[in-house]
Amino acid sequence: MKHQSLTALVQELHTLRDYIRWTLSQFNKHQVYFGHGTDNPWDEAVQLVLGAVHLPWNTDASLLDARLTQEERERIVQLIRRRCEERMPLPYLLGEAWFAGLPFNVDPRVLIPRSPIGELIQEGFQPWLTEPPQRILDLCTGSGCIGIACAHAFSGAQVDLSDISTDALAVAQTNIERHGLSTRVRALHADLFAGLDGQKYDLIVSNPPYVDTHDLATMPMEYQQEPELALAAGEDGLDLVRIILAQAGQHLTETGLLIVEVGNSESHLEAAYPEVPFLWLEFAEGGQGVFLLTAEQVRTYQADFIQGAKG
Repeated sequence: MKHQSLTALVQELHTLRDYIRWTLSQFNKHQVYFGHGTDNPWDEAVQLVLGAVHLPWNTDASLLDARLTQEERERIVQLIRRRCEERMPLPYLLGEAWFAGLPFNVDPRVLIPRSPIGELIQEGFQPWLTEPPQRILDLCTGSGCIGIACAHAFSGAQVDLSDISTDALAVAQTNIERHGLSTRVRALHADLFAGLDGQKYDLIVSNPPYVDTHDLATMPMEYQQEPELALAAGEDGLDLVRIILAQAGQHLTETGLLIVEVGNSESHLEAAYPEVPFLWLEFAEGGQGVFLLTAEQVRTYQADFIQGAKG
């Protein structure tokens, strides 16, 4: 997309509909990958064009033939260029992603929210929670989306968002403020449970780094725009999960729950701990690789988990 052709495009395309059609063609031409909020070129084209002019994705169709200003047309073209040529994920370009029905600030300092755990939050973690949790930990929080969504779901809960990345915590803090939750949600700097000494929770939820070496090397370029610290987790993707399992028992209340996403590393985890009765959760909206253990189960198999963490 040379400067001259961009200038011509801005003069030739006029309406939202024009730009959605052209965006769709560019996505197909450049074979971009979809996996950060959409799974097809049409939905992403609509979100890019409407998002570029600060309109919601469900804008009334009658507006699609509205003409755009010169500034709006130039902005759309520049976003399309970056999406196609740089393979920059759309949420980074727009500075926003949606999770569990809520908007969150995002930028390349954090992973783009897409965990199936959002479905569990919207269902109140039923039927596994017997009563509303009073204290919740979002371990490896990134943007803070899981913990903040939990705070919305459980209005009486105090929620801690923890991460080793100070950059990620800075983004999480903006989201705490965006959602007006500063009195109930706090961002804490911690290396997994190191830094959370003495803290106990009724619910620990984590979407930690779990991408194994092979998957990391073969990911589409869009995923390579995300922080490697939030993705890479060793040869089998379990470097951090092993530590979480070994130490979670010290931080769960008697009736607490541990819910962790491990994605494609599910098979590695099953092979590493064949005796552990991981409950693999199912999702109506798609997704896999999320397990649940009760505090009792975590403590029952703690010796195995500690041994596994030692390698």
